[in-house]
Amino acid sequence: MPSFKIDTSTAVVFVATAPTPKLVNKQTGEIATDRETGARLMTVGLLISDEGEGNLYQVTIPDTGIPEGLTPGAPVSVVGLKARDWENEFNGQKRHGISFRAVAITAGA
Repeated sequence: MPSFKIDTSTAVVFVATAPTPKLVNKQTGEIATDRETGARLMTVGLLISDEGEGNLYQVTIPDTGIPEGLTPGAPVSVVGLKARDWENEFNGQKRHGISFRAVAITAGA
């Protein structure tokens, strides 16, 4: 599926939830990895506010792109943020949504 670049150059971005491993399988605890680099994937909640509107996004980022000591409330910048729509079927029910992925986040705004 195609992905779309998201411009956050005029936005204010804060960490809403600390990084947690993105799991492939919750029962086994297997952590997802980047297909190209092999880096472990993490999920970070980001509050992105722009033009008077703020939204919370769960963004997948390789662990190599996350600075040490990242805590909720910290201002950050997002590098290479993209959105991609997805759809799957599980137990006969179709589900769909939008996933967000970034190359990295950097401390400070």
